[in-house]
Amino acid sequence: MKADTKEVTLLLVEDDDIDAASIERSFLKQRIGNLIVRAHDGVEAFELLRNGAVTHPFMILLDLQMPRMNGLEFLEKLRKDPDFHDTVVFVLTTSKSDQDIIESYNKKIAGYFVKEEAGVNFIDVVRMFENYWKILHVPTETKSQGH
Repeated sequence: MKADTKEVTLLLVEDDDIDAASIERSFLKQRIGNLIVRAHDGVEAFELLRNGAVTHPFMILLDLQMPRMNGLEFLEKLRKDPDFHDTVVFVLTTSKSDQDIIESYNKKIAGYFVKEEAGVNFIDVVRMFENYWKILHVPTETKSQGH
């Protein structure tokens, strides 16, 4: 048993209401009770992170194709921020573009999923998150302690 086990919050950054509802429904269907906080684009996601609306520990499920600040722009800003540079991010998007995939991994994402391919197998993606959270160890402190 892990010490200081705490449920991981999921920050869902998704502009499409139908996709967001489908993702939330899939988590409920698997009886995964982790808190899901939704942002409609990168600007809103960063505001939620900054104002503390997303509790630690957390990870991000990020769409790339969004208005105002798209997913790649959000990742760029996130990686440059000393408070959030090491945040675990998974991409779930419609883009199959090699350039988007390469750029995302260059910005240190943990995984890249294409919505169309996940489709009926999306429940497998949800199970992956569930299993990931079960074995995940996270630091109890959110800032580095001068190391």
